[in-house]
Amino acid sequence: MKLLKDLFYLFYPKLCVVCEEHLVENETVICTICRHDLPLTNFQDYTNNKVTQTFFGRVLVEKGYALLFYRKKGTTQQMIHDLKYQGNQEIGLFFGNWLGQLLQENKELDSVDVIIPVPLHPKKLKERGYNQVTEFGKRLSYFLKTKFIENELIRISSTKTQTFKARFERFSNNDTKFLLKDPSKFNNQHILLIDDVITTGATLEACAKEFLKSENCKISILTMAYTE
Repeated sequence: MKLLKDLFYLFYPKLCVVCEEHLVENETVICTICRHDLPLTNFQDYTNNKVTQTFFGRVLVEKGYALLFYRKKGTTQQMIHDLKYQGNQEIGLFFGNWLGQLLQENKELDSVDVIIPVPLHPKKLKERGYNQVTEFGKRLSYFLKTKFIENELIRISSTKTQTFKARFERFSNNDTKFLLKDPSKFNNQHILLIDDVITTGATLEACAKEFLKSENCKISILTMAYTE
C-alpha cells in the first residue's frame, strides 16, 4: 500500500499552496517553512482582543479568536483565496485541525453548545458548490465534541462580493440579511459563529443579532483570520 501511495505522489505530487514546492510526508496544504512564516495572532485573552473589540458597542461577544492576521497580498490571503475560489477545501480542514487542537488544549470554548457557519446565499452556494467554512466547522466540531449545524441560519439577500468594496462601504452595508428559522431551538445555548475572515465584523454582527432573538443565548466568534 505504501508503495502505491509513493508512486501516486511521484506522478501527482502535492504542492505547498504558498511556495508551490513539493510537500514531504506528514506535510499537508503548506510546507513547514511557509507554516512557520504564517502571521499568527497569538491572542492570549479570548475575552478581550482585536476580534472581541471589533464588536464593542454593537453586540455582546463572550469570547473571540482568530488564528492568523489577514494582510493584503499576504500568505493568509493567498490561502483563503485558494479555499474560496480554487475549490481547495483541504485548507478548511487544515485550519480546522489546527484550531481544533488548540481549543482542545486550552478549553477556552468548552462551554459552546453548537457551531454555526456564516451561510452563503443559495445562489452563491450553487455557483461555488460549497461553503468555504463547512469543512472547517466539521473539524472544530470533532475536537470540541459539540454539534455543527448548517441550514438553521439562512442568508436571505444577495449582495455583490465584498472583495471589491471599500472598507467603509462594507461597514455601512445593510443589504446583507439573515434569518434564523426557529430561534427557540437555541434558547439557553452558547453559539459559536465561524467564518473565514473578519474585516469590519458587519456580517458576523448581523448573524449574532439573529441568534440573540433566542432566550438567554450567548455568542462567541471564531475565524481563520482577522484583517489588520
